[in-house]
Amino acid sequence: MLGSLTLVWICIVLIFLFIRIQKPKNFPPGPQPLPIFGNLLHLNIANPLKDFKRFSEQYGNVYGLFWGSKPAVVLNGFEVIKDALVTKAGDFSGRPQDFMTNHMTENKGVILADYGPGWKEHRRFALMTLRNFGLGKQSMEERILKEISHIVACLEKNAGGIVTPQTLFHNAASNVISLVLFGTRFDYKDEFLTRYVQLSTEISKIVNGPWNMIYDTFPALRNVPLPFKKAFEVMGEMKNMTLNMINEHKRTRVPGEPRDFIDCYMDELDKRGNDGSSFDEARLIMYIVDLHFAGTDTTSNTLLTAFLYLMNHPDVQERCQREIDDVLEGKDHASFEDRHNMPYTQAAIHEVQRVANTVPLSVFHCTTKDTQLMGYNIPKGTLVIPNLTSVLNEEGQWKFPREFNPDNFLNDQGPRVCLGKDLARMELFLILVTLLQRFQFVWPEDAGEPDYQQNRASKTDINCDVKCLRT
Repeated sequence: MLGSLTLVWICIVLIFLFIRIQKPKNFPPGPQPLPIFGNLLHLNIANPLKDFKRFSEQYGNVYGLFWGSKPAVVLNGFEVIKDALVTKAGDFSGRPQDFMTNHMTENKGVILADYGPGWKEHRRFALMTLRNFGLGKQSMEERILKEISHIVACLEKNAGGIVTPQTLFHNAASNVISLVLFGTRFDYKDEFLTRYVQLSTEISKIVNGPWNMIYDTFPALRNVPLPFKKAFEVMGEMKNMTLNMINEHKRTRVPGEPRDFIDCYMDELDKRGNDGSSFDEARLIMYIVDLHFAGTDTTSNTLLTAFLYLMNHPDVQERCQREIDDVLEGKDHASFEDRHNMPYTQAAIHEVQRVANTVPLSVFHCTTKDTQLMGYNIPKGTLVIPNLTSVLNEEGQWKFPREFNPDNFLNDQGPRVCLGKDLARMELFLILVTLLQRFQFVWPEDAGEPDYQQNRASKTDINCDVKCLRT
């Protein structure tokens, strides 16, 4: 009797769960979700990109999934993603608010914060402040070139030997953004820099790994001591380190004479007082962590990818070096303006950004209201996953979508127009050109063919030979 009652209750619970995750009317097609799990068991949670491609081939460029009980749509291909994120940007501009990254940042960051008044006023403040501190201007170029001199010095010590570029590039990118945020450049062996970069890398591993998806899918497990708890511990340490830096600024700042981003924010707090705005010290802490991560992780990993490909495509490296030598003609270093005379090198940098695919699923969005896309109904609050990999490898968009080839960005008139003139573009160009002007980078003969995506995703140091100083 007890067994029969248990079976009945199990059936009732399963029926209830099936009802809860029934697809909305005219929702995009997709695999049938399972109770509790949604479509989690349909995915390789360590690397779901192949599954996303398989689903797009089966269901089309817009298909539906369930993150546990949460409905989600995956967008594939240039036209679909453009329609959603550009043409209907207002409808798709929200951010999901119940994920691990939101809980870690307490929804106070600038990258993942919800689209609303607080986010808008902080974004305006960030754009104005970063511009005032030279973002995209010659003063920022000078800061980057000074940092490059430290990279060169480090490589010169190892000429003819082995270097580990992942750590070197991460430290350099961190220093460039630290100059803006903290007004300080750190020695590569400095304890603060070493630990801050290490913590940032640990968080990146977790949020890009399977435990992040498990946390987001199963709310009931969030208080269980599973590996995703480490991310909260790491974030707590980063917040404390950032708070210590803010407190040091409080002791040394002169109001109205800002030295860096922190000082500017403190001036803004003084000006606003208790006006009920979203500006407060807790938000500043997460703001700093967010901006540091955004200014460090993607740039350093793109630089690593660049040298992995250039070492394994020596013909491309040599052609870039010939062009650099012709344009610079003995100058000590490049300027950002030199990019206009280096079409092949620029094309190689763009191609590196394409194949690096550093954020394959972009940053998740969610719909801000009921809307439509490609004839399907997308309810308000639906999770939106732009599959950027589908665009970066899309047939018809590229001459050689499946291989590393700078010709993807060359035509009879030269390279495609560079749409961005931001910090990352300036860093990539100046660092790559300066290092290629001075050094030859060679993949060790006994190392075998690199797994580019694994090397980038693993966040581990990759050894390479710095053969010699070029003359």
